[in-house]
Amino acid sequence: MITPGNVLRHEFVGLNVLVVHASNPAQKGISGLIVDETKNMIIIQTPAGLKHVPKKHSIFRVTLPDRVQVELIGSTVIGRPEKRITMRIRQ
Repeated sequence: MITPGNVLRHEFVGLNVLVVHASNPAQKGISGLIVDETKNMIIIQTPAGLKHVPKKHSIFRVTLPDRVQVELIGSTVIGRPEKRITMRIRQ
């Protein structure tokens, strides 16, 4: 089960997201469903289509399945998702 305490060690695909801050002002406010994640990008399905938002210099507000919202600093989740899930994270 995903909780605010262990969200960094879980898969983000399938979660609703809002881009709270981005280095590109045009990307601020993008919201939708995370459909894919790469080492440096989060790909979001929006009504206007797919949007690619770089993790670096971005802050994401993710809604967990139990409707709790968590803000993720993009620079802390840079890396391949499969590696992030298995690594130890200091909190």
